[in-house]
Amino acid sequence: MLTLPNILTLSRIVTVPLLAFLLWWPSWEVGYGLAFGLYCLMGITDYFDGYLARSSGTVSKLGIFLDPIADKIMVAAVILVLTAQGILRGPYVGDMHVIAGLIILIREIAVSGLREFLGPLQVSIPVSKLAKWKTTFQMISLGALILGRAMPWWNVPFGGIAINLPHTVGLTTLWGAAVLTLITGWDYLRVGLKHMD
Repeated sequence: MLTLPNILTLSRIVTVPLLAFLLWWPSWEVGYGLAFGLYCLMGITDYFDGYLARSSGTVSKLGIFLDPIADKIMVAAVILVLTAQGILRGPYVGDMHVIAGLIILIREIAVSGLREFLGPLQVSIPVSKLAKWKTTFQMISLGALILGRAMPWWNVPFGGIAINLPHTVGLTTLWGAAVLTLITGWDYLRVGLKHMD
């Protein structure tokens, strides 16, 4: 049961508190640099646990159960901590970027509930290509937001103000992920509605 892929998945879950700890102080550049490295490492294990399980033929029910949970825990923790520390804030619209993070969290909870509802009905919801793009945007976004705090000096002029490049990329891709979240969430909901009385 505790195969290498499952150990990698579990490592992502148990590392989330350390990641949250490193993100807790927005002015601690070294902490955010370490958090960025840890976040990238967690992303790499996310890729390799699935790859190793498929290539070695050790796909297990535990792995199928844990993998999406590990991803959701990591994403939710990062969004919540970045929101709490005022990092989902940008020029012109202030903290309205929190709405994009909220859309992502609501969708993750709703889709998890939908999968739980459809499970006993033997109905699976395959992950679409658009959902994979959503995940890509989401992962880039959160990584860029972390990197922006690790490198506060990485500024470029824009519209008469200096903006932090990684932070701006992070906010932009966060909204991209939120839009894709709404589209894919609706697609999943349509599948689920067909099986509801």
